[in-house]
Amino acid sequence: MARPITFEIQKQTPGSLARAGVLRTPHGDVETPAYVAVGTKATVKGIQPGQYKELGIDLLIANTYHLYLSGLDQIEAAGGVANFMGTNMPTMTDSGGFQVFSLGEGFGKKLSKFLPEEAAREEGVAVYDEELATSHGKLAVVDEDGVSFTSHHDGTLHRFTPERSIEIQHKLGADIIFVFDECTAPTADHAYQKEAMERTHRWADRSLKAHRQNITANAKQGIYGIVQGGRYEDLRIESAKTLAAMDFDGYGIGGSFSKHDILGILDKVNGELPKDKPRHLLGIGEPEDIFIGVEAGIDTFDCVLPTRNGRTGGVYSVDGKYQITSAVYRDDQRPLDPECGCLVCKRHTRAYIHHLFRTKEMAGLVLASMHNLYFLTHLVKDIRASLLNDTFQEFRDTFLKRYGKVQN
Repeated sequence: MARPITFEIQKQTPGSLARAGVLRTPHGDVETPAYVAVGTKATVKGIQPGQYKELGIDLLIANTYHLYLSGLDQIEAAGGVANFMGTNMPTMTDSGGFQVFSLGEGFGKKLSKFLPEEAAREEGVAVYDEELATSHGKLAVVDEDGVSFTSHHDGTLHRFTPERSIEIQHKLGADIIFVFDECTAPTADHAYQKEAMERTHRWADRSLKAHRQNITANAKQGIYGIVQGGRYEDLRIESAKTLAAMDFDGYGIGGSFSKHDILGILDKVNGELPKDKPRHLLGIGEPEDIFIGVEAGIDTFDCVLPTRNGRTGGVYSVDGKYQITSAVYRDDQRPLDPECGCLVCKRHTRAYIHHLFRTKEMAGLVLASMHNLYFLTHLVKDIRASLLNDTFQEFRDTFLKRYGKVQN
């Protein structure tokens, strides 16, 4: 039977893992490398679905945990998350594991995500930010079979197993789904990381079997395995080898709470994965990181930072990131990025968007987010073009030499 997800390599860079390709899905083709917009609750924060294409978004990733708690029946009735959103475009869903259990050394323990940062670090529980602190209920208990957790909506008790996560993702109907995995804290030692990785491998096998046994879903949705192992190179390589031996349609590389834990060993990890399968880097997508990922053989990236930065006044430009809320932009009549082709930059000045933030108008958050999404999606499209015309290294060096000059 033909697979619903296929990948074609169009250009392989000599002496590098970097490649340009096409990811084919039931909802359309995605040219890679590609930035994947994060649509957590079946929406990209602040962006109308009708604007996705004009911003360069070709692929979305939604959150299984949040959609399970808030709209699973409605999404299934609509025919899947793409139809539910009113877009006929390729989609992914994560497994929900990241949100539903406390991490790393919390195996078998009841842990709170609301610990102060210092205590969380000591206990091996990483705290990202205020959004993560409210992304699930206070209690999550991990065992060999799965995780029990409380809803952040009403405190009710729920349980995810690999089979249940796959069942939910079948109902969500995304083109690409991910296996249920255990994320780990960066402070976890080698012994625990190995234990969690091996559990992730067992869960990956169970997830894969649950998917393949559903004939209808298997014909419409591809499934990705997820490489784990924390910051330890030997575990990451072992994880990649183990998952490569399984019959997945593609592979995700589990990020870490510190991106530096994974970026430096991506090439070694990807070197163990099948060359003809797509590779997705989970949760990492700053401009400088994308270049590292592409060179190491990553095909797609997802990251919340374009819209999260946008909502707090952080703006991308060819000269680096800056805060539009800074007083120096009060009378600045230039666009957010003079070299950007987005509608925001064509129509509005820094002074105007600074004014919107200063007066706490919603439009400021929306316009900054729109620009950031356009900037990142088109940066990756430019990277793809450079791969196709054999100028990647020149493009990378030129971009990075200029990027980061803004000081405020």
